[in-house]
Amino acid sequence: MSNILKSLEAPVNENIPALRSGDIVSVHALVKEGNRERIQQFKGTVIRVRNSGNNANFTVRRIASNGIGVERTFLARSPRVQKVVVERHSKVRRANLYFLRDRTGKSARLKQKFN
Repeated sequence: MSNILKSLEAPVNENIPALRSGDIVSVHALVKEGNRERIQQFKGTVIRVRNSGNNANFTVRRIASNGIGVERTFLARSPRVQKVVVERHSKVRRANLYFLRDRTGKSARLKQKFN
């Protein structure tokens, strides 16, 4: 039975490194517009990581124009994610950084982790 389940699992995307909450990442994802495809870059803070096998995903939050927060969830095993570049690690004390949704400006900053 477990062989059947493993055969249905999506292959692991090698372009996605190990992510943690608080990482500042740049996600390069394929976006389809009509009959054309292009790579769109989404840069922000990882506020949530769910490692649940085939349904593993991570949520990235960034501040768009006029201080509006935009969140986007990416499937970790999706072939649409071309690459993920971890630009910086931050020092955080919780797994889900939902408190960042209520904060703007300097209070929304996270301390950089140098180790």
